[in-house]
Amino acid sequence: MSLAARLWADNADVVAEVLAHPFVRGIGDGSLDRDLFAGYIAQDAFFLESFARAYGLAIARSGDTDTLLALAELLNGVREELRLHASYAASWGIDMVGVEPRPATLAYTEFLLATAATADLAVVCAAMTPCMRLYAHIGTSLDAGTAGQYADWVRTYADPGFEQVAALLEKLLDRLGDDGAAVRTAYRRAMRLELEFFESAFTARD
Repeated sequence: MSLAARLWADNADVVAEVLAHPFVRGIGDGSLDRDLFAGYIAQDAFFLESFARAYGLAIARSGDTDTLLALAELLNGVREELRLHASYAASWGIDMVGVEPRPATLAYTEFLLATAATADLAVVCAAMTPCMRLYAHIGTSLDAGTAGQYADWVRTYADPGFEQVAALLEKLLDRLGDDGAAVRTAYRRAMRLELEFFESAFTARD
């Protein structure tokens, strides 16, 4: 079993909590309050900009051409997600200017940026992989046919193209990483922050 597969399996408890969370279930059956989703989109756009910057920091610190090109391709994938958020903002009237990040959003972005700026690239990959793998898993676990107004969101993350991007990051983690404490801690921390991000989106109103 690859390193990425072991880490995913070892965090199955958090994955189950995410899938069972009322925010995620509300997307899946289309019942989630529209205002809660709008707030989530604004927070997620803020998060994704920091995610992109973390890739940028990792690119600057990459030590070989293959790693540099893989990270550049992953950064390009974030652009596609940001386009989805911009589309929601335009069609739903979501104000994306001057978004005030919630504590859960800041905790996640600060963790990613600090890790990308200071940690070994293997640890950086471990910190960033959960977001990609978890969203690909959510997308394929939910049914766009029952998601109603959130069907486009589900289809985005269920798309094979998104799976390919997640798999690319996992391959980079497998190539650079080892099954050590730093890698495992970063992966677990990111998984818990994902769950806290959904919890914040469900309980907070802008």
